[in-house]
Amino acid sequence: MKYKKMSTYSYNLHVIKTDKFKTVTVKINFKRKLVKNEITYRNMIINTLCESTSEYPSKRLMTIATENLYDLYYKGMNYISGSYNIMSFDITFLNEEYTEKGMLDKSIKFLADLIFKPNIEKSNTKTRFNDENFKLAYNLLKDNIISSKENPDSYSRVRMLENMEPNSPLSYRSCGYIEDLEKIDSIKLYKYYETMLKCDIIDIFVIGNVNDRHIKKVIEDNFSGIKTFKKPTESHFIMPKKSRLIPKVIKETQKINQSKLVLGYKIDKMTNFELRYVLNVYSYILGGGPDSKLFKTVREKNSLCYYISSVGQPLNSILTINSGINKSDFKKTLSLIKKEVYNMRKGKFLDEDIIKAKITYINSLRELEDSPQSLLSLYSGIEYLNSDNIDTRFKMINKVKKSDVVKLAAKIHLDTVYLLEGESNEEE
Repeated sequence: MKYKKMSTYSYNLHVIKTDKFKTVTVKINFKRKLVKNEITYRNMIINTLCESTSEYPSKRLMTIATENLYDLYYKGMNYISGSYNIMSFDITFLNEEYTEKGMLDKSIKFLADLIFKPNIEKSNTKTRFNDENFKLAYNLLKDNIISSKENPDSYSRVRMLENMEPNSPLSYRSCGYIEDLEKIDSIKLYKYYETMLKCDIIDIFVIGNVNDRHIKKVIEDNFSGIKTFKKPTESHFIMPKKSRLIPKVIKETQKINQSKLVLGYKIDKMTNFELRYVLNVYSYILGGGPDSKLFKTVREKNSLCYYISSVGQPLNSILTINSGINKSDFKKTLSLIKKEVYNMRKGKFLDEDIIKAKITYINSLRELEDSPQSLLSLYSGIEYLNSDNIDTRFKMINKVKKSDVVKLAAKIHLDTVYLLEGESNEEE
């Protein structure tokens, strides 16, 4: 596998050459600083552009076009990465070796047309997205926002963060907001789309058995619609406010059986080593699987939960614990979780636990090389987060010692307790 980064005035091109896959995947990222009321706009851009193009003005015609490109697969997504909002457009298609000559150029042209040749209408001096496709994209996003609120697990995690850090990027909903959606029309959306092409930081990633020079030329020929000048990127990492001395406890009720308990812990300033490696080990030992402290104590020994896990979020310097419980078991479950977090601080875990955590981490690293999307995530992490490459990660994870985990444990403080309380106990 060979990696090469090529820079232009407008964007960076990242080429990962490998013969491991029969496909070629191309991803283009549009990145800008996170602004709350722009999240909904960016989701709408994704939905609208993926609905149709000027050449293929309906979903049916888009489908026929992808079939003619040997079932080319395309998707768009909008996500939050710390202090940045990233829109990405991806295509995956068979390498020319398995189709016919010229298919790489045609496939990349399809992606370029998807982004730069939208289905638009002009009247007088105003340009708008096609009304019919705009409405389809609008209704799709509206349904997604509503469904996110109807999912108790995701809803409880979001509500915990909104109570932990209200009005901060940490609490923003990646799907967007109904109140912002209702303010968007097809003209406003097109104007925002134009700013995206002029102002966003853009990276293009290509992975597959490709020729560097040819890919560079095809990208240059098709992506001339990028009008921006390349800008330096700031840190994606967010440092939350200092944790509360007395944790905030919030209870809400919903018509569900199983109650959802989410605990939010803030982490004092971590070293680079702690953030990238020690936190992984800590989180795995505490609540990373069936061998974890939380699973054994809360679920196996006391039968107090249906599931329980901990997840470290290094970009935001927080750790969350998620559990499904009966509402009558709230106090006892909370007490046992606090006890296990305290035990981590006191070093009440074995060297064997660290070994298991490292093995799990190493196995996950090996799995990264099994899919193009995982490798693209790896290299985008190197570009955006200054992450280490795989070889360095193998070396660094093995340097984590028990004393490192205990030292990090002292920096982890409970800030917010959120309970989405069901109307009854599930067994009832």
